[in-house]
Amino acid sequence: MTYLLYPCLPTECFMTYILYPCLPTECFMTYLLYPCLPTECFFVTEYFTRTPRKLNAFRSFASVELFHFSIPEDTVVAVWNLITFKEQGGTFGDSCPDRNVTVYFRSGAPPVINPLHTRFPRDTIIPDSFAVTLTWTLPNRTTGVFNVTSPPPGDWFLAAHLPKDQGKISVKGLYEECQYLFQPQLIVQRLIGISVLYPGYFIDQMIPAHNRSVLYKVFIPSYVSRVKVQLANCSTRGDICPVVLKVRPGAPPIHNSSALDCREWSPCELDTPLPVWEHWYYILVERYLSNQDVYFRIGVHITGEGPDSSLFRSVSGPSSSLNLPQSFGIDTITFLAPSLDPNLCWPIRPTLRNELDTFSVHFYIFFGPNISVPPDRAAVFAINLMPVLDSGGVLNTELKLNLSSVKGENVTVFGCLNHGRPLSLEDNSSIKYSISGFLLSVNSSSNITKLRIPYPQTGTWYLSLRSLCSSGNGFQLCSNVTAEVYLRSYLTPCINDCGTYGQCKLLRTNNYLYAACECKAGWDGWGCSDPSEAYSYGFQLLTTLLLCLSNLMFLPPVVIAVRSQYLLEASVYVFTMFFSTFYHACDQPGIVVFCIMEYDVLQFCDFLGSLMSVWVTVISMARLKSIIKQVLYLLGAMSLSMALQLDRHGLWNLLGPSLFALGIMAVAWTVRTVRRRRCYPPTWKRWAFFLLPGTVIAVSAVALYAFVETEDNYFYIHSIWHMLIAGSVGFLLPPRAKPRVGVTPLKRRRGCGYQLCVNEHEEMGLVDPVPAIVTINSISINSIS
Repeated sequence: MTYLLYPCLPTECFMTYILYPCLPTECFMTYLLYPCLPTECFFVTEYFTRTPRKLNAFRSFASVELFHFSIPEDTVVAVWNLITFKEQGGTFGDSCPDRNVTVYFRSGAPPVINPLHTRFPRDTIIPDSFAVTLTWTLPNRTTGVFNVTSPPPGDWFLAAHLPKDQGKISVKGLYEECQYLFQPQLIVQRLIGISVLYPGYFIDQMIPAHNRSVLYKVFIPSYVSRVKVQLANCSTRGDICPVVLKVRPGAPPIHNSSALDCREWSPCELDTPLPVWEHWYYILVERYLSNQDVYFRIGVHITGEGPDSSLFRSVSGPSSSLNLPQSFGIDTITFLAPSLDPNLCWPIRPTLRNELDTFSVHFYIFFGPNISVPPDRAAVFAINLMPVLDSGGVLNTELKLNLSSVKGENVTVFGCLNHGRPLSLEDNSSIKYSISGFLLSVNSSSNITKLRIPYPQTGTWYLSLRSLCSSGNGFQLCSNVTAEVYLRSYLTPCINDCGTYGQCKLLRTNNYLYAACECKAGWDGWGCSDPSEAYSYGFQLLTTLLLCLSNLMFLPPVVIAVRSQYLLEASVYVFTMFFSTFYHACDQPGIVVFCIMEYDVLQFCDFLGSLMSVWVTVISMARLKSIIKQVLYLLGAMSLSMALQLDRHGLWNLLGPSLFALGIMAVAWTVRTVRRRRCYPPTWKRWAFFLLPGTVIAVSAVALYAFVETEDNYFYIHSIWHMLIAGSVGFLLPPRAKPRVGVTPLKRRRGCGYQLCVNEHEEMGLVDPVPAIVTINSISINSIS
């Protein structure tokens, strides 16, 4: 981070020229027209950057790269320098195709984006955000600049992604993939030493002839109902005060801020009802083009300050009709000016925060959840969201009307949800203000309503409930009916937990946590509720049966292996067939899913069985000695298990064992060919009817797996892969070894083993071995004769 201080000259304090530090791609200069202060004026330039990240094709918000920045207070301009470059194999990707990069900006919370134009769930608010599309200007890199004048301070979020791709399934390591890296850089310039106004006090000021304007700020605490900026005693050489008064919360005023031409008013008073609480309000006094010094007094007056006050005052008198919008979204709520009677207060009731888990928070209402809404005043509730921590989830609000409480009258309870300040629906008044809010309504015909705000801004949200009765001309105050409603407000990670066809994922970028849905089975949308391209139940059942039953093609190789007395190989094929079948039954994206054990175990066993099938088949074709073959089988199983634990989707997990086994087979066949002085295998029928077809089938299977398989045809191509691999094993497995002709087995010598063959009496009388034996034999013969 770099801090640069630029003081204003004592005599000239009108315009400051700031030269930003040079970036890797370009240098640029920005000219700021914001005023300097009479006493001191410093501009501070700060620089922030983020680590480059690889962009992904958009499928859902879970595939978006999110960047988090923090803009300080008193910032007059923020410039994002957006750098995108290509890489391929560790070098610049000049040959990579150009793909547009879309970047979204939002203040306060991550942007809620919908580039595929899918349907949002019902009763869901879609907050606004800015979007920038970057196109390529150089073969391997491009840059873009996004400027925000007087940005709101606090958290800013950038979301970047590539367009949706074809869904190609590529084998990892087969070729160098094109990578698109994105790096945002932020340069902010803020003012130091802005004069602070205190409510209730006036100060004498002057705009000299060489200056254009002067800037002030005042802090607005909570429970303030009105802010009035007063400009008095404005004098020049002429009779008309040639200044414009502008006010804006959070940041210095811009062209669309609240403004008042003081040439038409004396004194000049700019009134702001319902200000944003706990924010700085910036006041700009801008002089029209002239060569005269302007003298004036400026002060700020606030009303309704204090924790026991309320912003909303009831007004007696006849009611006027209100035409209220019924759609959910950013609607324009009609606010009528509050009464000046301080005795009629509408208190704000807090909520109790109960944290259950990450993004799982319930807001309990004291003496709730049933709420009584009287006919003469509103019920206002405050919901506090923690900074940064709660903006990555979904804020849910539910409202239900107790029909028995309205006594059969046509009562409608309106709810107005707004951020930073409470809004309400008033009755008769002559002044109207348009302020953004979110509307809820329940009545006897529709007594339940819901409102969902994904990625809500943190801070305090206010829900104001007011009961009105319908009449022929619209709505009016009810006479004597107190409506009872059930209110529930809570925070969840995803909308409806992403439904049946989605998975709610908890993601992290640096130290910021957020949740997003990842849909399956063709379902789309923010909550996986868009069925426009969803798979039907019949299609899900068909794809599951194809992937599972195609493994039955391993039965012929098992029978051939058993008949050829390759029992070890047959057991490997049975293992592969079993786990591949149940792995694909558990791996389905829809509701036709059956898992006999954990998914990770099934996947590991399926991959291990597939690689072991290739390994034992090629090793058996080499016709090695039994002990050598068994050692290679065992070493292969242990090596493949280690390789799969390191990376299950790597190319060399398949090619490495296959090439090594083929090398062993080639050496064995070459040795036999040299010894016998003839080609091995010796018969042309073995080459023509077994080896050649088996090799063609295996190569075709690998080609389909590596180059043809996509997400759309995965169910068909992968089923064909199963059948081709199993069929190639049936062709390549060698025939049963024939015994050698003309070689008879040696007769087994019959021995005593551990039996004592010498007579005990002979052993006891033995002195000279040879004579003793002769003598005894002679005696025995004589005795017999």
